[in-house]
Amino acid sequence: MSILSSKKFRLAAGLATLLFVGLSGNHLSAQSDNQQINQQQQTIQNVAVAQQEESLAQPFLSLPFIQSVQLIATNVLDTLSYRQGSEQNLQASGQNLISAATPYRAIDELKKFKFNVNPSQVFKSGKLPSTKIKFNQTDLLTVITNTRKYYQDHANADPDVLRKGILETQDVTVDDVLKTLDFMIAVLKEDIANRRTTRLQDPNFINSNFRVIRWSAYNPKIKNQRQLRLTKYAVFIHNGSRKKTAKFNIPIYSLKDNFTADKFYTRYTKQDVLSGIYEPGGKEFGKVEPLAYLTRTGLEEALMQGTILIKFPDGKQGYFNVDRSNEIPYVRGLKATAQKRYWYFREVDDIKGYGYKIDAKISIKPGVTFAGDVLNIGLGKIIVLEHNAGGSKQLQMGVVADTGGAFLPNLYQLDLLAGIFPSQTEFVRYISRLPEYANAYILVKK
Repeated sequence: MSILSSKKFRLAAGLATLLFVGLSGNHLSAQSDNQQINQQQQTIQNVAVAQQEESLAQPFLSLPFIQSVQLIATNVLDTLSYRQGSEQNLQASGQNLISAATPYRAIDELKKFKFNVNPSQVFKSGKLPSTKIKFNQTDLLTVITNTRKYYQDHANADPDVLRKGILETQDVTVDDVLKTLDFMIAVLKEDIANRRTTRLQDPNFINSNFRVIRWSAYNPKIKNQRQLRLTKYAVFIHNGSRKKTAKFNIPIYSLKDNFTADKFYTRYTKQDVLSGIYEPGGKEFGKVEPLAYLTRTGLEEALMQGTILIKFPDGKQGYFNVDRSNEIPYVRGLKATAQKRYWYFREVDDIKGYGYKIDAKISIKPGVTFAGDVLNIGLGKIIVLEHNAGGSKQLQMGVVADTGGAFLPNLYQLDLLAGIFPSQTEFVRYISRLPEYANAYILVKK
């Protein structure tokens, strides 16, 4: 081996060793790292100087070789300097970077862990396109106001709405949600009072006054899904009876409060209920009250949609809304009649959305209400959907003010309250004009 080759080998090996040492100490403390970096920087500088001095005494060391040595030394120094700066930035940013990198633990309605998800796969900063946002401003004001009042009146009794959820990774707090609702209420009231199109329909106003967070779907079963799935639900009108008849022979029940302490109703499936356990001679007779009688189709639609409008033979009608369930999870993909989940109802004065008990449920309106994952995404989130219709972009705004068993956990879907319909045929005809998938944004007041 020639002298030149030997010197090249020793120099390259020395620099490689220094580079390895400089880049492999991530597990050491910041103080020790800084000391090592300073020592390594001085060592590299000494090596570079020594090699230059030696090159003057060794005329067969070429200038290009000396320059290459200097270049390598400079690159190593830059790498070490970058590392030092990165560690200082990490210390300065502290918990925010740590929380952003920590997987979020999604939970179901029983607060049980279901899966981990990297928040960076779900949320990124975004911006609304320059297209007018569609919604009924009076209806949106009603639902936002009712949602804000729910926080005010029931948050202490319903800690679920105070969960930080996955949006904590985006520095979105419950206070931010309330601030967003308060601002939108103020803007809508002012614009409606002045009989003008609300500024909340202007994407430029939104982009200037709100953080726009792009929500990409996370579906553990469909890894490549990026747009949110938009399903639709409705209130159906059904004929029924206050008394059992040959046609209307399937009851909807209300729990009697004086029997609910032991939660006896959680021991029975829908099939158990339909077998007659609450009827005369049944093992739990007297613990519930029949509110009305429907066909089996009417019952299944009431259980699925959450609210039903029943017309009675005397010309009267009433809304009936789900109250408490048997706490058996809804099984996706299982046909309705085979589901074991069952709901008990109460008669109400309006279409009702989310609420920890029937007397506290939020009154909601079609077209501006989404049912979604309240535990993981959060109640009161303002959503803008973006989709194409007839070759042009369409934007639609609403608020998460309802939930359901299919949404706990669910980071890839929202359910739009479409309206009140006399039949499935009319419902299908209406929703055929609506998108099945859409880009989604969450708005947070700056």
